[in-house]
Amino acid sequence: MKADLQKYLQDARDALLWKLDGLSDYDIRRPLTPTGTNLLGLVKHVALVETGYLGESFGRPIANQLPGLEDEAEPNADMWATPEESRELIIDFYRRVWAHDDETITTLDLDAVGRVPWWPAQTREVPLHRLLIHMISETERHTGHADIVRELIDGAAGMRQSSSNLPEGDPAWWAAYREKVQHAADKYAGS
Repeated sequence: MKADLQKYLQDARDALLWKLDGLSDYDIRRPLTPTGTNLLGLVKHVALVETGYLGESFGRPIANQLPGLEDEAEPNADMWATPEESRELIIDFYRRVWAHDDETITTLDLDAVGRVPWWPAQTREVPLHRLLIHMISETERHTGHADIVRELIDGAAGMRQSSSNLPEGDPAWWAAYREKVQHAADKYAGS
């Protein structure tokens, strides 16, 4: 069971990083939603959140933490990369988080209890297996965001490099499909 959970977490981690492949530093940083969602910011956020749940919650804070979640940080500081935070810095940090947190997963039993200090007192004590499920969910959620942001940048979409999980279709097929979906939506315009 532990190996299965760890595999799902790693698959999600890999998919998130894959969304950066082949893009310029500008494209991975630019905000593409009204709330500022951007690819490199999603990676930074997931890395910081993971080290909290699978590191700090088990008394294993990571060395040389990236800024973004400390009490004095500005709101959403974890959701974007400053000009001083390079792609390499954030990716390297995320990979260090993987190694650090994989050690937590490997060393502890699934029923080992961690303490999530930012959760309400009545739910703060949580076993590793629940925090692993939480982190898989969190990573997959943000990988979905990254998939949409990446599609907005250059049209690339899909679940992972080895399997897009999308129907095969050329640009004409996708344009016709989109038109069909738009036509169905138009029936409800103004309702």
